Amino acid sequence: QVQLAESGGGLVQAGGSLRLSCAASGRTLLTYAVGWFRQAPGKEREFVVLISRSGGTTYYADSVKGRFTASRDNAKNTVYLQMNSLKPEDTAVYYCAAGEQGSGSYDYWGQGTQVTVSS
Repeated sequence: QVQLAESGGGLVQAGGSLRLSCAASGRTLLTYAVGWFRQAPGKEREFVVLISRSGGTTYYADSVKGRFTASRDNAKNTVYLQMNSLKPEDTAVYYCAAGEQGSGSYDYWGQGTQVTVSS
């Protein structure tokens, strides 16, 4: 079992930055790919970024490409999401999730952290 806990959310003005963290406990994250997702009020959950086990490969949603950067520190069992040039439409609850690399599915989810971007 892997427990995931997101942190780092908050309120920021448009154009600002936040860094989210996804800390794992229970088992090492080393064997899992990790995805970030977000869900805005009244909307479906959407994919943000996937980072491979090694951190060497990332896939971004077009809406965040060039503004968000995912990274991971496997020694710290933590994955990060650096969010720059934030827009009001980035407002959502952000979740991290871990799954077997290549499976396309996620077995473990965090509880989410709220990001609010004011205009």
